[in-house]
Amino acid sequence: MEKNKVHRLRRVFVWELPVRIYHWLNALCIVALIATGLYIGSPLVLQSSSEASEKFFMGWVKTIHFIAAFLFFFNFAFRIYWGFVGNKYADWRNFIPTNKHYFKEMWQVFKMDIFMMKGKEHLSVGHNAVAGFSYFITFILFLIQCITGFGLYAAMSNFWFAKLFAWVPTLFGGDILLRQVHHWTTWLFILFTVVHVYLVFYHDYVEGRGEISSMGGGWKFIEDEVFDEVKAEKQKKLQEKKEKMEAQMKPLT
Repeated sequence: MEKNKVHRLRRVFVWELPVRIYHWLNALCIVALIATGLYIGSPLVLQSSSEASEKFFMGWVKTIHFIAAFLFFFNFAFRIYWGFVGNKYADWRNFIPTNKHYFKEMWQVFKMDIFMMKGKEHLSVGHNAVAGFSYFITFILFLIQCITGFGLYAAMSNFWFAKLFAWVPTLFGGDILLRQVHHWTTWLFILFTVVHVYLVFYHDYVEGRGEISSMGGGWKFIEDEVFDEVKAEKQKKLQEKKEKMEAQMKPLT
């Protein structure tokens, strides 16, 4: 934004309650899954003379991991559903590049995030294009992590839901590769979490739109000129669509 320029801000309700609940429950599940998963993969071996019932630490770690995994899976499934029934800011089309404008905005955000170019703020009220596309990639990682995790769990559980994934180890040629994929995807989640937290604070500082608080109360503070530009862009698209339809309806000569 230009220095010393006065901006009129509009209070906009962006994130609905189900989206906010999903976000924080997902964050808690990811933290629990990473912490317990890394411990399960490389546990501490402690010597103790206490009773066996007092040394069931690994059992509790696995229990927490399994509970968090189920919450994570069904929470993820709910978010997919909400992408079809939620408001326009939660819509699934915000996550998949579908036009040139999407890629243009991605480049604009890249310039701000990587080259620190102020005055190049994006026009999105909800997720910007880079955030939306990165979430699309993480949704794919969510799916991989769920499939590989429940695939490993299927061999040790009689629960019918876990048995739905009994085919997964065969697809990966055994548990060895399956565990490796599950493990390395965990590190991708760690990388995403670090970058995500950094960019949220950075965009909140650069744009001043309440990026952090919006995931608590749902509200953002957006400049009026942003709405004017978005409105003009929509009108332009509608006009182009109308002209295209009129051209197609003209009789052939």
